[in-house]
This record gives sequence, structure tokens and C-alpha cells, in this order.
Amino acid sequence: MEKVRSCSLVTPTYNWPEALELLLLSVKSQTVLPNEVIIADDGSRPETTALIETFQKDFPVPLHHIWHEDNGNQKPRIMNKAIASAKYDYIVEIDGDVIMNSHFVEDHLRFAEKGMYLYGSRVNIQKDFLPTLFKNKITDFNFFSSGIKKRGRTLRLPLLMNFVKPVDERSRKLRGCNMSFWRSDFIAVNGFNENLVGWGIDDSEMIQRLHNIGIKGKRLKNVGIAYHIYHPEQSRSQLEINNEIERQTTEKKLTFIEKGVNQYLPNV
Repeated sequence: MEKVRSCSLVTPTYNWPEALELLLLSVKSQTVLPNEVIIADDGSRPETTALIETFQKDFPVPLHHIWHEDNGNQKPRIMNKAIASAKYDYIVEIDGDVIMNSHFVEDHLRFAEKGMYLYGSRVNIQKDFLPTLFKNKITDFNFFSSGIKKRGRTLRLPLLMNFVKPVDERSRKLRGCNMSFWRSDFIAVNGFNENLVGWGIDDSEMIQRLHNIGIKGKRLKNVGIAYHIYHPEQSRSQLEINNEIERQTTEKKLTFIEKGVNQYLPNV
């Protein structure tokens, strides 16, 4: 199997530069660097722009900032814009409130296969630890680290992936904060659904369309380790609407949506 050697790392963010800083610091410590990093900014204030400009001065790979005006939660739209601009065939998606293990990108590239997407889990960084986290700019965690939950997920054991089989159906364990896929597959289903409103299920609805065209999923078990920084839950007031959209996608086996990434692709 030919190994994937290049990728675009894409991360959504919104008005939390302290968390984004830790993510970018964890990019710099990767054993295998992404070929570019694209920040999909859903309308953050100037503090985020200033942070990115500081990192751009000596970042080890091209660091791009895709921004649009703040008009409520428009994550599907800004992610579509970001991935439309990506220069590489494989997309690694990581949330802007996540710190990556140093082997994170290496693991996603190592286990990538044609006709498949990957999804990983996350270790939770607890609320009480946040002052220490941000004061000391901590990006290195292990099984014995303070301030984390689900410690078993910190153990990197690549050999266990020999026992992980592809799945034909979308898993309940899917988390958009840690996944990767082929840009061509993403474009084939027209990317994220911009008819989704507010928080919730934009990643899982897109993944369902990938399954509907025959793409399989594989869970990253004890590899692709990510540490999620605690934050209060966002409003779920629109979740019922989004759940109905996802239900229609599943039941009708929809493969393409009206408002998606094709709006931002050149020559489309």
C-alpha cells in the first residue's frame, strides 16, 4: 500500500486565541509536519488575527488564515472555504481547541487508505487545570499527566491498528475534532452542508454522505492521540433541525447537498 506523504491540516476556530496558540505550538512539535495549516476562522476578533500573524513569522510550514465576518455559527461554510483552498489531496481535520500528540499527523498519514476516512478519539483536559495549562503553555501530555480524563487514550500503541477493521456504517464514536479524509471524496459529496444551523452534527452528516457513496471508515485506536481543552457546551437550540437533516441524509441515502463546497472551488 502506497503511503500518503502530504496533507493539509485544517482547523476551525472562533474567538479563543489561547487555545489556538496551544494547537499551533503542538503543530511545531510534530514528528511529521503537515504540508500546510489552514485556519478556518468563523469571524474571530482581531486578537486571533494578531496571534496567527505572530506564528506566521517563523512557522515551519505555510500557515493560512481563512476568515469571514461573524454571522452566528457558520462552521460548515468557513470549513468549506478552507478545504476548497487546500493544496493537498489529504485533509486532516482537528478542532482549534485541541492539542495534538507529537505523532498525530504521522499517524493519520500512516493509516490513510484510498476509499476510506479515519476518525480518532480524544483525551479530555479538565476545567480546573486550564489556568495551569494556559499559564505554562503545556502541549506535552502522557498517561501520568495532571488535569486529564480518559487516561487510557494517552497510550500510543500502533500495533493495535492491525486488529482494527473498516466499518460500512457511521460510528457513534465519530468526533469531528479528530478525523481525516481525501479531499476528492469530500468534494464528491459537496463538503459540509451549509443548511445546517448553529452547533452540531456538521461532521457526522458529511461523513454519512461519504458512506452513502461507498467510502468506509476506520477508527484510530491508540494512535492519532488528541487532547481536548474543556469549554462550556455551545447552545443546542437548533439541534433538532440538524438532526432531521441528518436523518434524511441517512434514510434517503443522499450523496450530494445543495449548498456546499462547490461554491468556492475554481472553475465550478
